[in-house]
Amino acid sequence: MRSQRGFTLVELLVALFAMSILAVLSWRGLDGMSRARTITEARSDEVLTLQTGLAQWGADLDAMEQVPGMKAIEWNGRVLRLTRRSTTQASDGILVVGWTRRVVGDRATWLRWQSDPVTTFGDLQQAWQQADLWSQNAGPARDPHEVAVSPLDDWQIFFFRDSAWTNPQSSGITSSSILATASLPASSGTAAPVSGAAWTPPDGVRLVLALPADQALGGTITRDWVRPQLTP
Repeated sequence: MRSQRGFTLVELLVALFAMSILAVLSWRGLDGMSRARTITEARSDEVLTLQTGLAQWGADLDAMEQVPGMKAIEWNGRVLRLTRRSTTQASDGILVVGWTRRVVGDRATWLRWQSDPVTTFGDLQQAWQQADLWSQNAGPARDPHEVAVSPLDDWQIFFFRDSAWTNPQSSGITSSSILATASLPASSGTAAPVSGAAWTPPDGVRLVLALPADQALGGTITRDWVRPQLTP
């Protein structure tokens, strides 16, 4: 009878060693693919969030509503505030929206804030002031009306007036007309007459964002908006 010969101990150890090397190499390959997928998804989320923020920026400007007695849009160096139509029905009232750059945690972030719909002139003025206070201090708890859009190193705002991009903090008031009675009723239930020089909204708004280099989209992004009434 022919004797049957099995693996020796050395051959078995060599085979186990080779299999362990293949297992390690396979694990590193799978781990690398998993990490690459995680990074890709994170980058995609960053790009999608920024695109959504820019789309919301344009939507806020498109829905801007002029209320007699108040500016429809204003930049004071900290926050860009504007009054806009409600996102549901025009009869629901006016919204005050604020955009600012503020440190959240340990990183400067582009933020958006939106008030509840208001139907009186007094409530509108209060929401306008609240937007400015929000831009200066977030408070002990996160404001439920606040949405973080994207990390932001710096940003600039320009208004297009008199055929040129100008500093938004320069005067946009003309003395050619007188303001009418406010369309929103006062808190007491009576109209709030306001007189004085008329304020005209800018023909365009330029947004310049300086994004961090470690983001999916780094560098400078410029977004121009033109009042729909001026579009040919």
